[in-house]
This record gives sequence, structure tokens and C-alpha cells, in this order.
Amino acid sequence: MGIKRRHWALAAAPLALALLTATGCESTSGAGAEPKAAPSTTAARSVARVCAEPAAGPAKAPAGAVTVDPKVVGDLAAKTKNSPPNTTFWLRPGKHRLEPDRYAQVIPKKGDRYLGAPGAVLDGRKKNQYAFGGSARDVTIRYLTVQRFVAPPDEGVVNHDSADGWLIEHATIQDNSGAGLMAGARQQVRASCLRDNGQYGMNAYKGTGRITGLVVEGNEIVGNNTGDWERRREGCGCTGGIKFWAVDGADVSGNWVHDNRGTGLWADTDNNDFRIENNVLEANDGAALIYETSYNAVIRNNLIRRNNWVEGRREADRGDTFPYATIYLSESGGEPRIRARTDKIEISRNVLENNWSGITLWENADRFCNSPANTSSGDCTLLVRDTHRCAKPAIATSPLYSDCRWKTQRVDIHDNRFVLDKSVVDCTVKCDRMALLANYGTYPDWSPYQGKRVADAITYKQHNRWHDNVYVGPWRFVGHDPSRVLDFGQWQSTPEKQDAGSTLDPRDGG
Repeated sequence: MGIKRRHWALAAAPLALALLTATGCESTSGAGAEPKAAPSTTAARSVARVCAEPAAGPAKAPAGAVTVDPKVVGDLAAKTKNSPPNTTFWLRPGKHRLEPDRYAQVIPKKGDRYLGAPGAVLDGRKKNQYAFGGSARDVTIRYLTVQRFVAPPDEGVVNHDSADGWLIEHATIQDNSGAGLMAGARQQVRASCLRDNGQYGMNAYKGTGRITGLVVEGNEIVGNNTGDWERRREGCGCTGGIKFWAVDGADVSGNWVHDNRGTGLWADTDNNDFRIENNVLEANDGAALIYETSYNAVIRNNLIRRNNWVEGRREADRGDTFPYATIYLSESGGEPRIRARTDKIEISRNVLENNWSGITLWENADRFCNSPANTSSGDCTLLVRDTHRCAKPAIATSPLYSDCRWKTQRVDIHDNRFVLDKSVVDCTVKCDRMALLANYGTYPDWSPYQGKRVADAITYKQHNRWHDNVYVGPWRFVGHDPSRVLDFGQWQSTPEKQDAGSTLDPRDGG
């Protein structure tokens, strides 16, 4: 079942988050209590409208810059090759082309800078795979449109080789296959439009080493995964407006992430130390945010609305009872032993309005290092360097029993506003859930986590806590396992004891 794309005329994320910060979510406990003042979700919101209103580059070549002529095929690559490091290139208005060979690309030198004049486009013409590659550090790309390149799946068009220290600013990267953009350490992506790329807007993946110090700020990330890769490779986990892999330290702020065909933002496998704040995440077909097998994050002051209508509805129509949510934490939690700016996952002061369900905290009892059920095959937690240690019989004893599995723990969910009007979402059931649960362990036969051990741990022992939130609408709660669907009073009572200080107005939210 599909839905039409929705593009609302919205006003910018800084204003949206100013409103969120200025009004509190403080409340008193008890179902039916009158919620205190909380952020209004009907006020005008600001977003980073950089796709519709791109900033213009310099109309004249800066002093000392090398001018690139769009009439000369391959001029950009040739002049880059023949110039020393730290050269500034100014691309004249018009469509710039590389040689027709599919591997033709620009290989920058350290410190090179590429500036596009108004109307400057680097066009791959559906012939070239990559636009900018190589290992040079500290390359800058500004005011340039890069389009119609055909990178293979999981590869990228700009910064194809994940070099470090790149700055991409006021750029438009659109209509490419694969990922529009790859990422290296200390990369900054600012005020850019990542639009309608075949797989990812950006694939933050580095083949060797971890990505550190990544900044993604003030961008519009829209319409990506045009190739619908999750259907082409069922269960691949290979899509998203942005996908992050093994990133250690990321600031993701002030972005408008919307109308992507799948998940908006997806951090998958041993990410750590994220700050996801002041974003507008809306109308993505899947979850607004997935944080999976990762650690230590602050998720705050985001406006999150109308997400997961396609994927949530599809699973419900199939009869799946799992609480697919708009913020989905899967085997992810706070870990004080891993250095970060926080030692927990804190989800606070967000507004979630008319999404398919709310927040799900999940832990798969069968997923751990060396388990066949670990979809991040070959990867282990950041606490165990020698993955082979996670095997029978040692895994059943301390410290490996704890350290060989990613745990959903130390998650603090507070001062958020959750609004649901089922008539807006067009649903009757399964779109109204908040959840804290695990499956019962069954696999493999040597697993020390069989039975309800993990379900008991995530629900009662791992310091996962909701409190001081405001709920508007007919919310339900799932605790321990999918069969335990609770009302608000049961959710607050023993044994869950969740949402102290929170309020619920069960009338549909407007």
C-alpha cells in the first residue's frame, strides 16, 4: 500500500527547535491529568529548504583560481591532474562532462577546492560511475550540482573512496545511482541538497578504520532510495536518507529529512557518540530514525511527524504484531566503558506527531557475536576485540556473557510530546504503540541467552526508563514481549513502572 508524496510549505528547523526549547513538557503523573504546556505542533516550522532555494556560487572566478570550461569534455579532471595541491578551481556556468569511460573521474589533490558558478553542473550522463574519488584529504566542494552518475550498489559518487576531512557545502547531489555521497573522518556536509539518489543520500562508510568527527548540518535530504533496495534485497538494511556505519562521533543537526523511500536516518553497527538534534524528520516511508547495535547518543529537540506510514502499515496488513516504530532502538544503549560525550542514550524534548507508533526499544535475544542470527555478520561489540572469544563455553561466563552482545540499556526517554490522531494516520490498530521488549531466546543451540533472560533484562534490569512525557491520543504500550499489550495505568504500575510524572489525554490528538 502506498501513499502520495507530501511536500508541505513549511517555514526552518532553528525556529522549530526554538519553539521546542521554549516550552516545556513538565507534567504530573496519572492518566487523564491535564497536560501542562507543551510544544505546539501546528505552528509554522522552519526547515532547511536548500533544494528549492540553493545558495548561488561566485559569479566570477576568485583571484588565483583555475577556470574550468564546460565546453571542453574532461576539462575538470585534466586541470585537476595538472595542477598542484591546494588549487582552487572555478567551474563556469553550464554542464561539465567527464570523458565517456565509466571509470573517468576527478581525482583531487590535498586541499583542492572546487567552486561552482551559478548554474554549474557536473553531469555523469548515466555513463560515469564516480564524480570525485581518491584519497586526498581536506578537499572542498561548494556551490556545485553533481548529478546522473551511476555508482554501483553501496558505492558513492562524491568522495567515493571515503577520504578524510572533506567539506561539502551548498552543493546539490541528485539523481545518482548508489549513494550520492560517501564519508570519511572529519567530513562536514553543510547546507546541501541530497536528493533522489538511488540508494542513499549519503553512505557514511569507510572500508578501513572508523569515521570520526562527522558533521551533517543544515541539509535537505529528500526522496532517496529511488531504487527501493529493501525490496530488491529483502532484509538487506542497505537504504536510508543517510546510513551510518562504525561512526565514532557525529553531530547531525538542523537537517530536513523527508519523503525518503525507507528510513530517514539509520545508524547501524558499532556507531557511538551521536548528537541528533534540531532536525525535522517527516514523511519518510519507514522509521524516522533507527539506532541499531550502537552506543551512546543524544536525540533531542527534533520535530518528527508523519513517518513510517508505508512500512508500518505494510507490516500490520501482513498480520505482523511487532511494534514497528518511528524511533527504533535495536540492541543499542548507553555504555560508560566506551568514551563519548554521554554514557547513555537520551531521547528528550522531541515532538512526535501522527507517526506510525512512537518509540520501540528492542533486543533480539538471538543476536550476539558469532551467532548465525547476527545480521551484522563478522562484527562484534566494541567491548570484545577478539570475536572468536564469544563461543562456547566461555561466552556463558563473565565478562563475555555481558560483553558479547549489544544491549539495549541506559535509555532515558523524557520530556517528549507524543501526539496521535488515528484519523490522520488512517489506521485503527497497531499504529499506537510504545514498546520495551525482546523475544525469547531460542537460537543457536549453544546460546547462553535462551528463554526469557533477555526479555527480563531489557524490561526490568537494564535501566531503560520513560518519564515526564506528554501523551495525546489513544496510546497503548507493549512490555516484555509482543503478547503483553498494556494500557497507560498498567504501563505505569508494577512490574513495568514506566512513565512516572507523565500524562495521557486519550482523546485523539489534533
